[in-house]
Amino acid sequence: MAISKPLSFYYRREWRVFLLMLAAAVVAYSIYFTQTISQSLISEEEKMAEIWSQAQKSITTMSEEAAAVCDLSLHSRIQELNTTIPMILVDEEFKIIDALNYKGRDLKKDAVFFAQEVADLRLNQQPIIIETEFYKNYLYFRRSNLINQLVLFPYLQIGLLAAFVLLSFLTWNAAKAAEQERVWVGMSKETAHQLGTPISSLIGWVDNIRATAETTTDEDAKDMLEMTADEISKDIHLLKVVAERFSKIGAIPELQPVTISDNLQRYHDYIRQRASRKIRFDFPPAADYKEVVVNANSLLIDWVIENLLKNALDAMDSEGEITVRIVPETEWVHIDFADTGKGMDKKLYKKVFEAGFSTKKRGWGLGLSLCRRIIEEYHKGKIFVKYSSVGQGTIFRLSLKRAGDTIGK
Repeated sequence: MAISKPLSFYYRREWRVFLLMLAAAVVAYSIYFTQTISQSLISEEEKMAEIWSQAQKSITTMSEEAAAVCDLSLHSRIQELNTTIPMILVDEEFKIIDALNYKGRDLKKDAVFFAQEVADLRLNQQPIIIETEFYKNYLYFRRSNLINQLVLFPYLQIGLLAAFVLLSFLTWNAAKAAEQERVWVGMSKETAHQLGTPISSLIGWVDNIRATAETTTDEDAKDMLEMTADEISKDIHLLKVVAERFSKIGAIPELQPVTISDNLQRYHDYIRQRASRKIRFDFPPAADYKEVVVNANSLLIDWVIENLLKNALDAMDSEGEITVRIVPETEWVHIDFADTGKGMDKKLYKKVFEAGFSTKKRGWGLGLSLCRRIIEEYHKGKIFVKYSSVGQGTIFRLSLKRAGDTIGK
C-alpha cells in the first residue's frame, strides 16, 4: 500500500517554489532597473564628454580680442566639473596631449600604461573629434567608476542571493538530517525496549516447555518438546542479538580488535542453513586469516555481514554463487562480497545506499543504508559497490581500519 504524504509537505513545497520565484523576480527587476539607470548615466557621461570637448574647442580657438570681452568662466567651470570621467586627449598622430581623472597615474611616469590605454581605446571606441582650421584632436573617454560599479551590482546581488539560498538549503538539510537522526535513534531505542517484553515471555514459555518435557513419560513427545524448546531458544538468542543491535544505534560503539574471519565463518554457517541448496558458497578459510584483525564492534559488524549476505541471496533467485574474499593491506582490510545475481546499472551504485531505496517488492530499503551508517559513521570505514553488471552480478567492498602490524596470508 502506498504511503500518502501529508498536506503540510505539499504546502511547504509550494511555499519554497513561491519564494524561489519571488527571489528570481526581484533579481530580474533589479538587473533591469540597474541596467536602465546605467544606460541613462552612460548617455549623460557621453553628453558631458561632448560638452567638455566643445568647451575645450571654444577656449583653444578663441582669439585674444574675443577672449578679452567674452566670459570664459562657464567654459572653465565645465572643464573643472569633470572629476569622474577618465579622458585622454590626443593629436592627429595619437600623441597624448592631456589625460584627466586617471587617479594615481602620471603621464611621464606611466607612459607605457597610457600608450597601451590609447591603443585599447582606439580599438574599441569611436572618439569625439575636436577639429579646427589649425588642428584636429581626438577625445577618448571611459566609463566612470560609479557606472562600472552599478553595472556589476546586479551580479553581486545574484551572488549574494545564491549564497543565501545555498546556506538556507544546507541549514535546512542539516536540520532535516538532525531531525531524522533523532527519529531514527528514538525508533531504534524503542524497538530494543519493546522487544524485551516478548523475549522475557518466550523465555518463560521455554522454561514451561522444558518442565513439561521432564514430566512426560512418552519418549517421542518428550523429544519433540525438547527439540521445540531448543529451536525456540535459538530464536530467542537471535531476538536478543537484534535488540542489542538496535540499542547501540545513536551511541558511540566501543571498538576492539576483531578477527574478521571468525565473523565471516559464523555467518557462513548461519546463512548456509537458510539458503537454497542451489546456492554455492566460497568463503576464505578462517584459519588462514587469524592474524588479520580489524578495529570494530563485533556485534555491529555481524549486522553488516548479515545484511550483505542476505542482499546477495535476494539478488540471485535461489540459484548462483556467493564468494567472499579478504584482502589485507598495511592500514586497511578489505572484504569483498560477490554474487552472481541480477546486478545493477552504474547509476545505482550510490543510490542503493539511500534510505528507502529498494528493488524488492517487500522491504523498507534500510539494509544497505544501515550498513553504510555502521561502517562510515561508527567505524570510519568505507562501503561501496566495487563492480556490478546487469545479469552478471555485483561486488560490494567493505573496508575497515586494521589493528596491529602483521598481515595474514
